[in-house]
Amino acid sequence: MPELPEVETVRRTLSQLIVGKTIRAVKVSLPRIIQRPDDIKRFEMELAGHRIVEIGRRGKFLRIVMDGLVLVSHLRMEGRYGLYAKDEPVEKHTHVIFEFTDGTELRYKDVRQFGTMHLFYPGEEFKEKPLVKLGLEPLDNSFTKEAFRQVMSGRKTKIKPALLNQEYVVGLGNIYVDEALFRAGIHPEYPADKLTDHELDRLHEAIVATLNEAVNAGGSSIKSYVNGQGEMGMFQHSLKIYGRKGEACVVCGHPVEKTVVGGRGTHFCPECQMPYGTSQKNEAHKQSNAKSRSKKNSEVLKG
Repeated sequence: MPELPEVETVRRTLSQLIVGKTIRAVKVSLPRIIQRPDDIKRFEMELAGHRIVEIGRRGKFLRIVMDGLVLVSHLRMEGRYGLYAKDEPVEKHTHVIFEFTDGTELRYKDVRQFGTMHLFYPGEEFKEKPLVKLGLEPLDNSFTKEAFRQVMSGRKTKIKPALLNQEYVVGLGNIYVDEALFRAGIHPEYPADKLTDHELDRLHEAIVATLNEAVNAGGSSIKSYVNGQGEMGMFQHSLKIYGRKGEACVVCGHPVEKTVVGGRGTHFCPECQMPYGTSQKNEAHKQSNAKSRSKKNSEVLKG
């Protein structure tokens, strides 16, 4: 946390708040957040005088694009940005302050101190860590069903860990993987290489739909997430499976169960998401169930 929808919401908010502003000075009070360059004074000096022209995103990373530099920022668990007037009191756990020439400040606050920042010249950021090995972007036009099938082909791992692997598909975390798998009617422990093209296409559609709905709702505020204006996300009120252990499944009424898959707490419905090795071995039976469930799912998930 935050995952793609939350980072995209922060991107959109910062685009409204800071694009066009010029950095006068930068103050860093927690050096370990700055991963590149390793000289904090150099980081502070290089940013001074640059104007912000665009806020981009790659997976869970923000790209603050300037006239001649790109700052790649990962919020990790609890990092957040906020725009303040220069004379407003600085809150505890504020570790980086970008002073603008108009008297405002972009402040980076991180209670857990896990966030990172990397500074590059334009274009370099895609050739170096942390962006160089990232996979398909699920809200991009390049994320086609064919591309998704290809990246999942031959993955001899359970489908949930495969979806969490940022080298395959970026931006998906625990919440949205659980939601997408439930929407697609696929058990989180199902072997990725055993999924049919039909099932992968269904999962592709579920990923795109889930993420778009979450972005439109401003993300999910499960713990401490807020956007750049201090506003909470609202998608947590629309979650169908995540965090609902013991509650009735919204589709079939069976109690939602929770297990651990790939070291992550995982929510699923044992009736709607049958495990590999059961009656799902019968493809005709699978597709018949899927059509019935899909119709009911679409009614519930849109309701």
